[in-house]
Amino acid sequence: MEKTISTPCGKIKGTASDGIIDFKGIRYATSKRWTYPEIVTEWEGVYDATAYGNCSYQPRAFYNEEENPGKVFYYNEFRKGETYTYDEDCLFLNIRTPEDAAPDSKLPVLVYIHGGGFTGGCGHEKHFDGPVWAKKGVISVTVNYRLGPMGFLCLPELKKEAGHTGNYGLYDQIAAIKWVKANISAFGGDGDRITIMGQSAGAMSVQHLYQSDYTDGLFRSAVMSSGVGMGSFMTATPEKKYDFWKEVMKNTGAKTLEEFRNVSPEVLFREWKKAKGSAMSAVPVKDGILIKDKPKVKNIPYMVGSTSHDMAPAVLYSMTKSWAKKNGAYMWLFERMLPGDDKGAWHSSDLWYWFGTLKNCWRPMDKTDYLISDDMTSYLCNFVKTGNPNDGDEMLLTWDKCKGGKDVMCFGDSVSSKGRMKMLIYNTLTNKPVGE
Repeated sequence: MEKTISTPCGKIKGTASDGIIDFKGIRYATSKRWTYPEIVTEWEGVYDATAYGNCSYQPRAFYNEEENPGKVFYYNEFRKGETYTYDEDCLFLNIRTPEDAAPDSKLPVLVYIHGGGFTGGCGHEKHFDGPVWAKKGVISVTVNYRLGPMGFLCLPELKKEAGHTGNYGLYDQIAAIKWVKANISAFGGDGDRITIMGQSAGAMSVQHLYQSDYTDGLFRSAVMSSGVGMGSFMTATPEKKYDFWKEVMKNTGAKTLEEFRNVSPEVLFREWKKAKGSAMSAVPVKDGILIKDKPKVKNIPYMVGSTSHDMAPAVLYSMTKSWAKKNGAYMWLFERMLPGDDKGAWHSSDLWYWFGTLKNCWRPMDKTDYLISDDMTSYLCNFVKTGNPNDGDEMLLTWDKCKGGKDVMCFGDSVSSKGRMKMLIYNTLTNKPVGE
């Protein structure tokens, strides 16, 4: 059933079902190639938000993932059977809210920033499609932003034009949060109770946002999975990226910035792929405005964690725990051995459980999986509501801020349990546990 509400931007039409309304593909900003986003403040007529919007161009837009051995695992897990539309016009977000939410409901809001190495992904893959948070009193927002060379290219010509260059994808994320803050009351939300969350490159994005005075007042708490502390040491100045991007520009045949802006996306991504020396060639930079030389951690509540079969799991776990202890964060370790194969608790596997979207998964999820997910979503929604994952529910173990190994909350075969002094972190090559 369709339902229309009024927002500061105008009327908008979503789809109501089972006590929830989904508003999909809401344009939150506009931009031209390598310009900073301009936030949408109005539209004409009734905005049709019944279908997801375009994704940013990314490498998989130009090849068949099913035929790429290096990509097929995540394709089978999160995207198989789905169809995505890729375009430079990709600044869309999705809102999921209780059907009975009204402007005076003032529900807390969770804005999720997807991962994908800053080069892939979107806000409506299978694991993000239909988070259960609205059933627990939290409005969900998932966001698309510019990726790869569309979102993270740097050139001196662009700095001369705008005063700074790079980080277009991060500014997209900020524009989305600003749009939500200005408009979410119409959907039943409270613009002063926004939490941001991200995994992998999404967690790195969250790190850049909470370290920046440019984002002061936009959110009140943050959640990071499988990426805590990784953003800063990968961040260089734009000037150190100029030669790389000039090579890409030259190889496309463009001689001027105007010509470069008109190169087809396929050619741009092809030449970027040829030129890049590492997977992280399109990443955030210290632009002097959003990201500065001496970032400061905001004094807000945090939840952080990783998975037992994560990328470099022991290193990532140690890095996460060190950060959690220093900043008084609530820390978790996800160690459920997912049914269906022998891959364990691999990088990104926890997302099915945080979103509560197990029914979208091909795996033979059982009662234990649903119990784990129910615990995780309850803790998460409590945190979004109050900055504390605990709410006095006797069915949930008390989760303390991280001070040592025993303060880490584990989500695994025994559902949820307190962490052990020696966590079981797995070597992803041997699939055997290694010491902390």
